[in-house]
Amino acid sequence: MTATSTSTASSASSHGAFDDIVGSDSSLRRFLHGLPGVDQVGCEARAAGLATRSIKTTAKAFAIDLAIRMVDLTTLEGQDTHGKVRALASKAMRPDPADPTCPATAAVCVYPDMVATAKQTLGDSGVNVAAVATAFPSGRAAMDIKLADTRDAVEAGADEIDMVIDRGAFLSGRYMDVYEEIAQVKQACGDAHLKVIFETGELQTYDNVRRASWLAMMAGGHFIKTSTGKVQPAATLPVTLIMLEAVRDFREQTGQMVGVKPAGGIKTTKDAIKYLVMVNEIAGPDWLDPDWFRFGASTLLNDLLMQRTKMTTGRYSGPDYFTLD
Repeated sequence: MTATSTSTASSASSHGAFDDIVGSDSSLRRFLHGLPGVDQVGCEARAAGLATRSIKTTAKAFAIDLAIRMVDLTTLEGQDTHGKVRALASKAMRPDPADPTCPATAAVCVYPDMVATAKQTLGDSGVNVAAVATAFPSGRAAMDIKLADTRDAVEAGADEIDMVIDRGAFLSGRYMDVYEEIAQVKQACGDAHLKVIFETGELQTYDNVRRASWLAMMAGGHFIKTSTGKVQPAATLPVTLIMLEAVRDFREQTGQMVGVKPAGGIKTTKDAIKYLVMVNEIAGPDWLDPDWFRFGASTLLNDLLMQRTKMTTGRYSGPDYFTLD
């Protein structure tokens, strides 16, 4: 999802097919609660089954490079410094300085006050700047503050905005409030792409994950994202499976593609490959592209690089060969 790519997600807040549904809180609630219920046992069994799939060596090399290209290399700590962000941006552009064939990551994800620093370092490299906004990670702020947070990040140069939904409103059944908030943030994004974070660890049920997925897509989100990485559990395979089913079904119904971003707790190459197998099997190969699937991660890249070096040289690099994030 480069800033210049043509997304098939509508620029409008709602899609024509849903105009009647989003006309009132009651009709929106009827639609969301009318979605097929998630079979918890079946969902978890399917995810576990897909996680056991093995792939051939040549496919593994392709998968590792694809996973690197899908990483939103992330630092979201109170102790972040401009120096750390510059180093992270440099790593995103050249993950393995000793190997120019190693692809760059998709984006660098930072707090809004670090956007300008990341943008300056990345220049015209093609690596995007993603900024978390809307009072990340809690989402507990007045709407005007959330919109100002978003606009500030975009004005500083953010190509992508990762917003958090109001989980309190969602869990209280105030779906129209959540819908309108996403739509307003989408408008504040201008040309920047919007990723909508659910914080699935707080949504309590798989049915709620499915409802949140449809709500965010109907409101115009370019991506749906599992987690902030600040709450456990964060990304899981069953939750991601439900979200992949949602984007698949949404395209079947509307013709619009929406991306998926699991974030938090994905640390190893083995983990990443499990997700890529699931993307292929559930949503389909069209989503095997950084425009439509991302990993929100800070330490995953290091393991991908070590596994990549092992495949190309036959040996593992030392543990301190790659910079630690």
